[in-house]
Amino acid sequence: MCGIVGGIAQRDVAPILIEGLRRLEYRGYDSAGLAVLDENGQLRRERTQGKVQRLADQLMENNLQGTIGVAHTRWATHGEPAVRNAHPHVCRNSVAVVHNGIIENHAELRRQQQKQAHVFTSDTDTEVIVHAVYDHLQRGGDLLEAVRQTVAELQGAYALGVIAINEPDRLIATRHGSPLVIGVGIGEHFIASDVYALLPVTQRFIFLEEGDIADLSREEIRIYDKNGARVERPIKESALSGDAVGRGGYRHYMLKEIHEQPRAIADTLEGRLSGDSVLSNAFGASAEEIFNGVEAVQIVACGTSYHAGMVARYWFEGLTGLPCHIEVASEFRYRKHVVAPGTLFVTISQSGETADTLAALKLAKEIGYTASLVICNVPESSLVRESDLVLLTRAGPEIGVASTKAFTTQLTALMLLVIAVGKHRGLHAEMEAELVRELRKLPGICEQVLELDTEIAELAEDFNDKHHALFLGRGAQYPVAMEGALKLKEISYIHAEAYPAGELKHGPLALIDEDMPVIAVAPNNTLLEKLQSNLEEVRARGGKLYVFA
Repeated sequence: MCGIVGGIAQRDVAPILIEGLRRLEYRGYDSAGLAVLDENGQLRRERTQGKVQRLADQLMENNLQGTIGVAHTRWATHGEPAVRNAHPHVCRNSVAVVHNGIIENHAELRRQQQKQAHVFTSDTDTEVIVHAVYDHLQRGGDLLEAVRQTVAELQGAYALGVIAINEPDRLIATRHGSPLVIGVGIGEHFIASDVYALLPVTQRFIFLEEGDIADLSREEIRIYDKNGARVERPIKESALSGDAVGRGGYRHYMLKEIHEQPRAIADTLEGRLSGDSVLSNAFGASAEEIFNGVEAVQIVACGTSYHAGMVARYWFEGLTGLPCHIEVASEFRYRKHVVAPGTLFVTISQSGETADTLAALKLAKEIGYTASLVICNVPESSLVRESDLVLLTRAGPEIGVASTKAFTTQLTALMLLVIAVGKHRGLHAEMEAELVRELRKLPGICEQVLELDTEIAELAEDFNDKHHALFLGRGAQYPVAMEGALKLKEISYIHAEAYPAGELKHGPLALIDEDMPVIAVAPNNTLLEKLQSNLEEVRARGGKLYVFA
């Protein structure tokens, strides 16, 4: 993912923007850049491949300072990782733009602009935006109007930050399908992709809604909705501090977040249980009425959240008898649907801003689902605002690229949902009480597992010279195996695949030898004997087994 930071102040914003970019490094990036209007009103820009620190060094070396600016970390989509493709992009050294998202009609716009004598210096879709803003300014409009006219020409998703030399006291920001937040200060205001980037300078935030355009000066914030009407958006006070996204003595964020899981699960359960029962009103005031009419469940999510949803499908059908379907959001949004009466539409997202999941929710509202419910970690996110019912996971900021505590708290929240809905589908009080007692044990069990970190680290050494790995599971543990394979790919760049253990004989078995580590998830349940038979097939072919039992 890309990251945006921008600001307008009475002090030099360059160090603030650099610190903001550092706090967005967790999103992943291949290049970074920054542009400011200096004391002479000139647009100055620095870009680099590699780390934000390299960009910071360039700013120091070239003494780049200014009281208004925009900055960006880029993850290549259109155009290879290269300095020429790094943001900000500029037009004739008078307009600078940073952009998150994808412009789907960029090729058509590029052809039109080339006919108007614009020279393109990058391969990106973003460059068409800055040229369009410049053209509209040349026709006599101000910067706000130029941005408004530009976004009317764009198809796709975007969050934008725009500055121009002819209006040095103005920063324009807008969003459509990509998140953007305003940090509210005193005599200064900022924009960013998420609040973590701005916590060192403010804890007061405005969350822009879809289609909003914000006009920021040092003293004022004006916001216009997608129809051009002036609107007031509420200022939210964040409970997070700048230290909330620190590593807390751990070597890296992922390790810290792995060890935060017991507390995150406990926080997710807090206030949602009463004695041996789940409180349905934890999902919203109308939850009881909605749950009473649920006849089926449709879950939509992406990545790790999709794996959590796959586990929940086993729970819904096994514990409540309700039909439950799960689909990747990027597939769900592009096909026709037959919606059974009484179907609850459930989305799962750590950020609440996943573009495909948001689009799926929008579609779901149009095609007749009973109600929408989101399980999410970010209170002011788009999915939370647009869903009928909400359960927040309370995992806290997840900075590591690979999800950890978000996944386990999503599973915790999904079990709460299964129980709350199940009470209306014949789930007996005895079974509810047993499930609640097991949920209460989870934080302590997690603590016990984390005490195995030394042994697990020793096992991990075996993977140093491996190029492939296979993860196996049965039943609800198959999605857990999928999550394990995803983690290994994300963190080590080792190719890994997950299979239902019963499918070994349909292909994967042919790949197993002494160089293929096989990781199995093997709880003591009714499928254990079947799984053991599958693992014997692996052992017979010389594969090295790592069994979590």
